[in-house]
Amino acid sequence: MNPILLHMKFFIDTANLAEIKEANNLGILDGVTTNPSLMAKEGITGEVNILKHYVDICNIVDGPVSAEVISTDYKGIVREGEYLATLHKNIVVKVPMILDGIKAIKHFSKKGIKTNCTLIFSAGQALLAAKAGATYISPFLGRLDDISANGIDLVGQIRHIYNNYTFDTQILAASVRHPMHIINCAELGADVATCPLKAIKALANHPLTSSGLETFLADHAKGNS
Repeated sequence: MNPILLHMKFFIDTANLAEIKEANNLGILDGVTTNPSLMAKEGITGEVNILKHYVDICNIVDGPVSAEVISTDYKGIVREGEYLATLHKNIVVKVPMILDGIKAIKHFSKKGIKTNCTLIFSAGQALLAAKAGATYISPFLGRLDDISANGIDLVGQIRHIYNNYTFDTQILAASVRHPMHIINCAELGADVATCPLKAIKALANHPLTSSGLETFLADHAKGNS
């Protein structure tokens, strides 16, 4: 059985430096994930600019930063991943869930390079990645929900399988859309949730907290008028 974690880790899923800084300033940020789509959303294109951006992110957050390979063949994945790992000590090489990716993850594992196996949509994929020695696996909750499957059920299934053995692979819940995704993942024992900033901040909101605070402040003002 895997040991109980001291706490659930929060990563922010973005390439926006301002959002990363804001999340980091909250004092609860443990790492960052990003991908080519998020880079493009911020207007970051070209290999030199993308690599620099990864380093910029690492200089903000003292924790794992997933940097994704673009190659889909074994040699290309290995070449890219080994280079990415030299950029900063916090870099985690993000590898797609394909057979050449599994083979590359095994290579990286033997070399002590941390990996995040991405685009996980089944327990079988998660099992293969753990067998290969992935540091993290990223099941995509929201994308499963989009096709009327249940992403949270997948997290529970993977947690159950991993708990049967001694896998060190951490479940990094991805494609998180809203605060209940985060709560559900915490209930099931996901090791990490990677979220948009708005989902993290939404955890702090409750109408009774807001109304209660308004009442306390109003009563305080009356007593001091």
